Amino acid sequence: MQQKIIILDFGSQTTQLIGRRVRELDTFCEILPYNKFPSNDPSVIGVILSGSPFSVHDPEAFQVDLSQFVGRLPVLGICYGAQFIAKSCGGKVEKTNTREYGRANLATIDTHNPLLKGFEANSQVWMSHGDTITAIPEDFHDIASTTDVKHAAYAHNNLPIWAVQFHPEVYHTTQGKLLLENFVIDICGSRREWSPASFVETTVAELKEQLGNDRVILGLSGGVDSSVCATLLNRAIGDRLTCIFVDHGMLRKNEFTKVMDAYKGLGLHVIGVDASEKFFNDLKGVSDPEQKRKIIGRDFVEVFNSEAKKITDAKWLAQGTIYPDRIESLSITGMVIKSHHNVGGLPKEMHLQLCEPLKWLFKDEVRRVGYQLGMPERLIKRHPFPGPGLAVRILGDITPEKVRILQDADDIYIETMLNYVCDDGEVLYDKVWQAGAVLLSTVRSVGVMGDERTYEHPVALRAVTSTDAMTADWAHLPYDFMAKVSNEIINKVKGVNRVCYDISSKPPSTIEWE
Repeated sequence: MQQKIIILDFGSQTTQLIGRRVRELDTFCEILPYNKFPSNDPSVIGVILSGSPFSVHDPEAFQVDLSQFVGRLPVLGICYGAQFIAKSCGGKVEKTNTREYGRANLATIDTHNPLLKGFEANSQVWMSHGDTITAIPEDFHDIASTTDVKHAAYAHNNLPIWAVQFHPEVYHTTQGKLLLENFVIDICGSRREWSPASFVETTVAELKEQLGNDRVILGLSGGVDSSVCATLLNRAIGDRLTCIFVDHGMLRKNEFTKVMDAYKGLGLHVIGVDASEKFFNDLKGVSDPEQKRKIIGRDFVEVFNSEAKKITDAKWLAQGTIYPDRIESLSITGMVIKSHHNVGGLPKEMHLQLCEPLKWLFKDEVRRVGYQLGMPERLIKRHPFPGPGLAVRILGDITPEKVRILQDADDIYIETMLNYVCDDGEVLYDKVWQAGAVLLSTVRSVGVMGDERTYEHPVALRAVTSTDAMTADWAHLPYDFMAKVSNEIINKVKGVNRVCYDISSKPPSTIEWE
């Protein structure tokens, strides 16, 4: 039986980051809504309560029945989770005059406590809360404090309950990984059995059993997720897999041909469909980002459905859906961050069953599985690319000419990045999590080319560093690289006379502009 840590999500933006940190400890975890604890699951070895946008005093604040697991399983409360435990057990949580946000240092640390074993004096942590615990409940004791936060971390005297008001999952808590390792490995007793090799072995066996001799259809996008999904399925069922690659006209420059060529070496049976005319017609005059995504998702299903119906003996539809897709599409607060057209897009009239082999993986785990499967590095290292393609990198309505402009600018940017070798010998493209150009087609900028005045569009370049796209920082690209890219785009791409660079991080910005 595979062990798991349950993370109960109270709506924090960093809940998925907690999940990533647990997975980095070779331990499987599942993120569930705060009110969906699986009380009868014997594989659960520990529970983590996440942060939340709410105050514990808010009438709409999320609450959980702690008796489901307290005293039976080790529990770690983080931020809101720590305050909820304190309030529920008889402590006191009060509003502070100022929001406690940012870096802090632990002034006192009980390194004899198993949660903080190995912590260094003055260890840096990251605070982000408006309430603070002013009194911990009876039967609890403090195990860490900062200059301003007396109850930065506390523990129960007898039961396996720990709580911290800081965020161990974020990069700025320098020993956060150690804290989570102490909890997951030492306290919960994880056997550290979650790995790419174990995932491939288990998943291939499960797919063989699940699919039997049935035929499966898979929609390929050219990205790492669908490519790994296809390779995994190919290993399990071989030529009973048929892949369909739909060109909606908003791929990168020459992408359709490049991707089709790349799949030849994988032994996959791929049907390529050029449906760009349909997509451009249906997107005509549409500028709202969410509407663009919905139209592209709908059209993709229609085109895919039309091709899939020709495969009359198919019983399954496979998708490269990964874990963040499923969680981010609809948060527990009910607020859609962005729609994903590969989530819930199963054509009902096809009567196909859904197969999602990667549904538990984060993006970097998908890449590790790709390496385990022996896939070509050029496919595994491809930067993430949005399903709607350049449609969500063009601000405003979509036209073939705008796509042409952006394709040309983006091609110069990415190709230059692929060919730029940094001082340490590493290719710049491999240092970046995701890069792409954005066309500000609703804006025109004054410029001068030769003796002529121009009135054309600006292009914004975006490049971020990340491990899982849950959080991302803007990449510090070399100045000489930036100068070369800007000069090449302005000189060679008709319709562009200004190049900018986006230095926003996620949060608060998203990686894509739309």
